[in-house]
Amino acid sequence: MAGLDKRVSSYQEALDGLTDNMTVLAGGFGLCGIAENLIGEIRRRGVSGLTVVSNNCGVDGFGLGLLLENRQIRKIIASYVGENALFEQLALNGELEVELTPQGTLAEKVRAGGAGIPAFFTATGYGTPIAEGKEVRQFNQRPYILEQAITGDFAIIKGWKADHYGNVIYRHTAQNFNPLMATAARITVVEVEEIVAPGELDPAAIHTPGIYVDRLIQGTFEKRIEQRTLRS
Repeated sequence: MAGLDKRVSSYQEALDGLTDNMTVLAGGFGLCGIAENLIGEIRRRGVSGLTVVSNNCGVDGFGLGLLLENRQIRKIIASYVGENALFEQLALNGELEVELTPQGTLAEKVRAGGAGIPAFFTATGYGTPIAEGKEVRQFNQRPYILEQAITGDFAIIKGWKADHYGNVIYRHTAQNFNPLMATAARITVVEVEEIVAPGELDPAAIHTPGIYVDRLIQGTFEKRIEQRTLRS
């Protein structure tokens, strides 16, 4: 089985080949299931002009928000601004190109990209600014708009556990956008909390098969909570 081992020894190696103006697909929802250390490595590398596809863009000072601080993102394709004041400021100032997309449509655009489907019709967004400039067709007397699929150069993915061959399991809601993003990039990089030997994972529990994974690294994670409220 030589050649199937996806493990790399450093974050520098994990993101080797990432350059300016590439498209990065980032798993996660809020701060849940984000690839914290891979984001940190992107910041360290200083690449710029990136197009980032993500449900949102982290928060001020953490997650993808770190790349906003460094002005490394040129365009963001996301579902909402979230808890990120800098995101809002850069968008309003015209310093950041923002393409807001309904959340289900965003998920399907990425899923379609991973499945090799170039575009699809959806009723979501018809009659709103989302539909401007897009083809409209009628199906069963209902109007639908054409949405194009999304693919990327790199996908940065956060898993819970994986084996040497890159078969990945996600933990609970940290699964979110990660399995979709993992299928739709030219190079998929996964960081996990634990790497086990082949055969130790229950095949029925695997969410992302190793065929989609190019590089795998084990890391440690802060797992910051986006909003924490405690009783006095």
